[in-house]
Amino acid sequence: MFRTLRRALCVAAALLLPLAGVQSARAGAADEAAGAGYWHTSGRQILDAAGKPVRIAGVNWFGFETANHVVHGLWARDYKSMIDQMKSLGYNTIRMPYSDDILKPGTMPDSISHDGKNADLRGLTSLQVLDRIVAYAGQSGLKIVLDRHRPDAAGQSALWYTASVPESTWITNLKALATRYKGNSTVIGIDLHNEPHDPACWGCGDTSRDWRLAAQRAGNAVLSANPELLIMVEGVQSYNGTNGWWGGNLMGVAQHPVQLDVPNRLVYSAHDYATSVAQQSWFSDPSFPANMPGIWDKYWGYIFKQNIAPVWLGEFGTTLQSPVDQKWLAELVKYLRSTSAYGADGFHWTFWSWNPNSGDTGGILKDDWQTVDTVKDGYLASVKAPGFDPGPGPGPGGPGDPGGGNATCSAAYTVGSDWGGGFNAEVKVTNTGTLPLKSWKVTWTWSGSQKVTSMWNASHTQNGATVTAVNAAHNGSVPVGGSAGFGLGGAPGGGGATGVSCTAT
Repeated sequence: MFRTLRRALCVAAALLLPLAGVQSARAGAADEAAGAGYWHTSGRQILDAAGKPVRIAGVNWFGFETANHVVHGLWARDYKSMIDQMKSLGYNTIRMPYSDDILKPGTMPDSISHDGKNADLRGLTSLQVLDRIVAYAGQSGLKIVLDRHRPDAAGQSALWYTASVPESTWITNLKALATRYKGNSTVIGIDLHNEPHDPACWGCGDTSRDWRLAAQRAGNAVLSANPELLIMVEGVQSYNGTNGWWGGNLMGVAQHPVQLDVPNRLVYSAHDYATSVAQQSWFSDPSFPANMPGIWDKYWGYIFKQNIAPVWLGEFGTTLQSPVDQKWLAELVKYLRSTSAYGADGFHWTFWSWNPNSGDTGGILKDDWQTVDTVKDGYLASVKAPGFDPGPGPGPGGPGDPGGGNATCSAAYTVGSDWGGGFNAEVKVTNTGTLPLKSWKVTWTWSGSQKVTSMWNASHTQNGATVTAVNAAHNGSVPVGGSAGFGLGGAPGGGGATGVSCTAT
């Protein structure tokens, strides 16, 4: 995309209210256990090893592709707490960008704090840190897609190769990663190259520029090393004179589909952004945002709708500061198909980004690397999906717990903004017990006539000045020491609360 990762952090607008509602629990118990083993495709769906449909609903956690050679934020947080928080919010997949630099022998990570955190990462190479992240994600029931984001830490490249990183190195490194995680179904797939763009072409036949042919070569090489992986192939920028987002133009698939040696392993991936990244002609169309479904149909949505293959929106994001961006995200989430209405029969997605330090989008986390932007997260609530089966664990009660313990929680209620006529508040639920929470409810009392006008990532009842909020389907499970959150809007202003309490249910 047209994005430069800047260290300067952006803070999303505080007064926005999300359109997305709370995800329903339509999926049954059988769906909750979906996700085991390696995955394969069937038409437009992705199925787990048992043939159950699954939906990728996750986040991008970047950093391995930068000069830090490791995911960002480990200077502020322990990596395990970061993954726990992703899970508590209902994200089930991590797209993990990397550059080929991390495969150079002896590449070491930079900017990891070991002061009371990340103790088990001390002295490890970048690849060894990746191993630890993969291991803990799998233990937690999250899946990972590796994303070859850049040839080296210096920046993105239009083509899949550069003078210093030839195609042979690209393919060798892809095969090395496929081999490294062979037999570990936490890593479900590899995104072959991030955002091919002009002069990359699709179907032109020039082997130095034709991304579709290169994706076939690389995809088959990966499958020769591990035939169980999904192969994620992004689009290009231009096709037959029609321009789109970098990596977001999959119009050529209709005439020139990618053909892999192993069937049922191909997933097409698009990227789509709003005005905080760059202006596009469709944003100024008088019919916006009603014109957007037709735009998405043309560039990539038709692949799903014609049952050609699964489509994964590997990146999309915005600061949400512009009203245009707010309308764009609301329309896009609707287009992706709600989990409550369609189950896993929808578009797959990973939001850009988990990190707050993406200069033109911001992230799910705020600048402190801890607080959740509940407005941004709330937009995504309807397309989140059940978590995946983490497989056999350490036994009842987990490590260090022979079967006893208790489930308790605390809640912190914070008014984020108050403009007199109304207010926004955030509530953080923390597991303070020795057992994982399965569900929770939070109760508080207002001092005046305040009423809930909207709530995201929870549902509520109100009796006079007393409000009781209950977890959504995707965030009731909270690991020991972990946290979940929800947000609300209320009116009139003066929404400070008393008697805030949390109960494990």
